[in-house]
Amino acid sequence: MNQPFPLTQIRVVLIETSHPGNLGAVARAMKVMGLSDLRLVNPKCSMDDEARARASGAVDVLETAQICHSLDEALAGTVLAAACTSRRRDLPHPDYTPRQAAPELLRLALTAPVAVVFGSETYGLSNEQLMKCRWLLNIPANPDYASLNLGAAVQVVAYELRSTLADEPLPLPEFQPAPHEAVEGVLVDLEQTLKQIGFLDPAHPKRLMPRLRRFFAKAALEKEEVAIWRGIFAAARKHC
Repeated sequence: MNQPFPLTQIRVVLIETSHPGNLGAVARAMKVMGLSDLRLVNPKCSMDDEARARASGAVDVLETAQICHSLDEALAGTVLAAACTSRRRDLPHPDYTPRQAAPELLRLALTAPVAVVFGSETYGLSNEQLMKCRWLLNIPANPDYASLNLGAAVQVVAYELRSTLADEPLPLPEFQPAPHEAVEGVLVDLEQTLKQIGFLDPAHPKRLMPRLRRFFAKAALEKEEVAIWRGIFAAARKHC
């Protein structure tokens, strides 16, 4: 069976982008490195003449970009999402540089889509959005001024992916990872079950669900494991 060229399976997700020039810069950064799948979550600007001018020869990436109403919609079908952020969190997911992350992103992209997620120019990514992703990506930068233009950030990540593809042979994944929506379903079932058995108090949830999200992010569930966990939660609720 012919495996898809992995860069075509790398999905770039932009959340609430506000400057059309950045849309064009991102499209150009993607195309020059061989990426083409662009998803825009609730964009705050249009693909106007400025966006097309900045895209230069990559207008086709802009014109085929999919508009999504939520991050979940943009991540549907992906087996790994990495959130690009310069900020540290009190409950961080696995944390890598683009160079460290590139081999695994490309390896998984041999069989299923993966995503790299970028926040808005002003606010970056919220904690809730970060929790939808399994990994954090941090581009090494001057700690006194770590703010990177959106187009430049996408260019750095795309370059590392392209370079890794040229440098290393990629083994196929041994098992089939579960897609984003299946893992989200497990987490919904988990939260409902914990409430039903009295382990999670909705009035005082503390940091339980973020910690459990981190646990499952590190676990990298496979398709069969999703079915097992959902069966366990269903059986537990029957006995309450």
